[in-house]
Amino acid sequence: MQSPVLPEDHPVARWHRVLQGRDPAALPPLFTEDAVFLSPVVHTPQRGRALVVAYLGAAFTVFGSPAFRYLRELVGERDAVLEFEAEIDGVLVNGVDMLRWDDAGRIVEFKVMVRPLKAIQAVHAKMAERLARA
Repeated sequence: MQSPVLPEDHPVARWHRVLQGRDPAALPPLFTEDAVFLSPVVHTPQRGRALVVAYLGAAFTVFGSPAFRYLRELVGERDAVLEFEAEIDGVLVNGVDMLRWDDAGRIVEFKVMVRPLKAIQAVHAKMAERLARA
């Protein structure tokens, strides 16, 4: 799926570049210091840039196969919804990344929602394994 035509410095365009590079070191500048990550498998919001970067860095390895792709994107003035699909251990994962950013274009909230239940279980197992190694 082709992304909407966005300026190079747009938060969604910057997210795509970092995701394509799979470089966790490029994540911190995308987020505010008090950014929040909302996971489909962790009960409490993960607050602060360091935790957001840790979770998304782990997700790079869990979802880091050529099978990961965005299907469609809805981009607003200060937020976006990016629908994705991937495969983890033979399980099709369908979900959305929901991003919200501030006036400076830095992400303040990153929420991930996943379906179906079997996919959530696969994501949970892989993310727990990856985060335990961090």
